[in-house]
Amino acid sequence: MAFSLDQLLVVGISSRALFDLETEETLFQEQGLEAFRAHQLQNEHVTLKPGAGFSLVKALLKLNQLVPGQRLVEVVIMSRNSSETSLRIFNSIEHFGLDIGRAALSGGAPLAPYLEAFNVSLFLSLHEDDVQAAINSGVAAALLYQLPPNAADLEQIRIAFDGDAVIFSDESERIYQEQGIEAFEKHERENAKRPLPEGPFARLLKALSFLQNNFKTSDGRAFPLRTALVTARSSPAHERVIRTLRAWNIAIDETFFMGGVNKSAVLAAFKPHMFFDDQHGHCIKASSLVPTGRVPIKHQEK
Repeated sequence: MAFSLDQLLVVGISSRALFDLETEETLFQEQGLEAFRAHQLQNEHVTLKPGAGFSLVKALLKLNQLVPGQRLVEVVIMSRNSSETSLRIFNSIEHFGLDIGRAALSGGAPLAPYLEAFNVSLFLSLHEDDVQAAINSGVAAALLYQLPPNAADLEQIRIAFDGDAVIFSDESERIYQEQGIEAFEKHERENAKRPLPEGPFARLLKALSFLQNNFKTSDGRAFPLRTALVTARSSPAHERVIRTLRAWNIAIDETFFMGGVNKSAVLAAFKPHMFFDDQHGHCIKASSLVPTGRVPIKHQEK
């Protein structure tokens, strides 16, 4: 019987994002494919350590326990490894008890062409070319930073998002970058009642909001998924954000209008399993405290 992924939140994650494969990556870069192949074969039964996206994947898979007999989340390993060198990955998945049974092993070829085939809603990787290609094709994707020491791993799933160029398009941010803060604020005041265009992570946020709205706990306990918007915007640019989320019928649990203040302290208090931002400077500061992924700007085809 064919199994459809259409109604699921599908997360595609590279093996290097799920597990710590930095030693193996260095070996591959310095000594080549044969040395990498030999190392993986010799260490097939050595369990890999969790990587930058491990805690988020582990937490999201817990959503499948909400409704008996119904899956809400599917995770697909998307790796440039060949099947020959991937057995260590599957052994590590089994060791940690992760409910992951699907994989795309491209043998060195780009992964982006297979995202649509698996109906991927979110793609996480440490390979910049694959992340950029995913964003260009309209899939929410992020380049993960190395896992910070002592990262929190709470029972409740927590995901934090930047606003412009992540949830929303980069239209307003471009005005700020090119014309300055006064032009940006004037533009936002004039367009306060016009919803912001969708950014690369809008569909993902809507999917998470759907889960929150349709799977409320009957005993009044907090739903096991919590979202936060942590944006550099402040008054008067806040109104357009609020009206946009209202138009999308999305209620974000926690919202922080930072007005240019460093986001790191707020993120450390929120303790997300992942924070998504488009600016490298913000990501570097955040990544020392919380798991972080950078969302690249979409490249326009010439």
